[in-house]
Parts: sequence; structure tokens; C-alpha cells
Amino acid sequence: MDVEVRRAVPDDADAVARVHVAAWREAYRGVFPDAYLDGLDPRERAATWRGQISDPVRTVLVAVGGARVVGFASFGPPRDADLGGDCAELYAIYLEPGRWGGGAGRALMREVLAGLAPGTRRLVLWVLEGNARAIRFYERHGFVPDGARAVVERGGHPAVQVRYAAPVG
Repeated sequence: MDVEVRRAVPDDADAVARVHVAAWREAYRGVFPDAYLDGLDPRERAATWRGQISDPVRTVLVAVGGARVVGFASFGPPRDADLGGDCAELYAIYLEPGRWGGGAGRALMREVLAGLAPGTRRLVLWVLEGNARAIRFYERHGFVPDGARAVVERGGHPAVQVRYAAPVG
């Protein structure tokens, strides 16, 4: 099924949150505690996404299949102090688990790259170490580890993130 990628509007927040929670539950089962993943509440995430969609510094895109949001991506200025002004960060890109490998992620990535600010020379992202599916996707798009690592904790369980970067333009 083809998807249309467009800029998200505040009314998309509930659908973005639904996709976000479903993707986390599938992708991170066995990485973070089941109780944590099962306790994720799309309504709570929707409030956060409503704010991010309205944030003029961030861009949130949605992939729509038919009349349904099936994926999203969020990007903007880098959060890491060691990155320069010619860098942007992909904060998130998630699809409904049933849509993985179907082209919606590629469509979102294409639009992220097209939507970067003029002068952006590098795009970075953080991915959980060992998330083979996501790493394959990012590597197909030219991303490689840049040496930065961080530990995140969710549900009382630590996990290592690796920063990946790709040239733009």
C-alpha cells in the first residue's frame, strides 16, 4: 500500500502516540521490562506529541496509508552540545509493526532529508545497540556510528544507545 507523507498537525497526536507505543512494544520487547512496555499509555504520549507537533523548532511528519497514520518521523536541531550548527538530528522514526519493511520508512526518510534546513551537512540519530532491524535500515540510508555512546534507562533497565551519522547533500 502506498503512503502519503505530510507534516503532522495537532489532531494527529493521538495516532502518532498509538504508532509510537505499538512500535516500542514490538521493537523493545526483551530489551526493556515487559511491565514497562505494557504500561505505556498512548493517551499520555499523545499529550507529549501534541506539544512536539506544535513546537516551531521541530518537524513531525506522518505517513498516511488510506486514511490512517501508519508511521511518523520527528527531526530538528541536534540535542548534543558537541554537534555544530550544520547538523540536524532525527529524533524518532517509527512505523506500525505490520508496516515494517513495506516502504513507509523509506518514504519518511526521503521527506526528512528533503525537509532539512538549508546548510545542513550531517544528520545524526540515536539507536539502541543491538537493534538490528533499525540499524540495517539506517545503514541502508548511509548512517554509520560516529563513536558517541550513551546509557538510557527505561523501566529501571539500562540500555546502551549508539549515535549514528550520515552526510547530507
